[in-house]
Amino acid sequence: MRFAALALLAVTMPATNAAMAAGPELTLYAPDYFATEWGPGPKIEAGFEKICGCDLVMVTGDVLPRIMLEGDRTEADVVIGLNTDTTLRARESGLFAPHGQDLNGLTLPVTWTDDTFLPFNWSETAFIYDATRLANPPSTFQDLLDAPDDLKIAIQDPRSSISGLSMLLWVKSVYGDKAVEAWQKLRPKVLTVTPGWSEAYGMFTEGEVDMVLSFTTSPAYHIGAEQDTTKRAAIFPEGHYFMAELAAKLASSDQPELAAKFMDYVLSPDFQGMIAEANWSYPSKLPRNQLPAYFAALDRPERTIFLSETEAEEMRKPALEEWLSVFAQ
Repeated sequence: MRFAALALLAVTMPATNAAMAAGPELTLYAPDYFATEWGPGPKIEAGFEKICGCDLVMVTGDVLPRIMLEGDRTEADVVIGLNTDTTLRARESGLFAPHGQDLNGLTLPVTWTDDTFLPFNWSETAFIYDATRLANPPSTFQDLLDAPDDLKIAIQDPRSSISGLSMLLWVKSVYGDKAVEAWQKLRPKVLTVTPGWSEAYGMFTEGEVDMVLSFTTSPAYHIGAEQDTTKRAAIFPEGHYFMAELAAKLASSDQPELAAKFMDYVLSPDFQGMIAEANWSYPSKLPRNQLPAYFAALDRPERTIFLSETEAEEMRKPALEEWLSVFAQ
């Protein structure tokens, strides 16, 4: 999940595809990482255009803020890359239409009943370490908080990063009214708070920090793309915070049939088969035995923490105030 963002250090695709395909256009808003050469976007674009008789035009950027700003004047027909901590604000905008998909057969660790936002992949927030550099990683969240202050960690800012927001809600879910104390214990170990995931993960891969906030599926990238088995997720019995990335269609689309066909495609074997090794995460509807074999070796938590969109939104503001009381000093 998000490993295509490492490619932002290299070359990204243009915001829209210059390839000329016959037929009408379907405009897809997607995050920047999605359309990189290493991301799932190019394969998904090619795969959908084979079956739609259309030109899938991918426009990249910060999806939800752009949609909210444009309102019903948006050119987007479908969007991809929303996440479970922002859907309440998206839903309340009234800009999105039901996805129309059968949710039976989803392979998520939580029950999914949302009829508007459709998950296409998922993972859980975790701290990643290199076993050759950290021989005795924390085995519980409390061990992490109680670790010596010379343990250096990189995390992401919850005001600008969805992984940072996930950690904010993760800590609040685990520690409740003692969250401030948890942040106070963690603060001396946080070498830096980065605006986004790629900056923090780059520090980790360069050896500048011992651990980095990422996802339980992050080691899959190193195994599959680099044949490196030294990167591991520290698994805590307190549980790990669930995050899914989502697709949705716009109620204002002037291509409603194509938009519906794209939503069909999201849960198709073709689309789902691309996710594991293009987005480095678990596909939302693919049997475990159809994943690359090394995914079976990934460390998984016994407990997955899942908040409804209402719970996440209610928790977000007080949790952010608690975080700022420690990290804004």
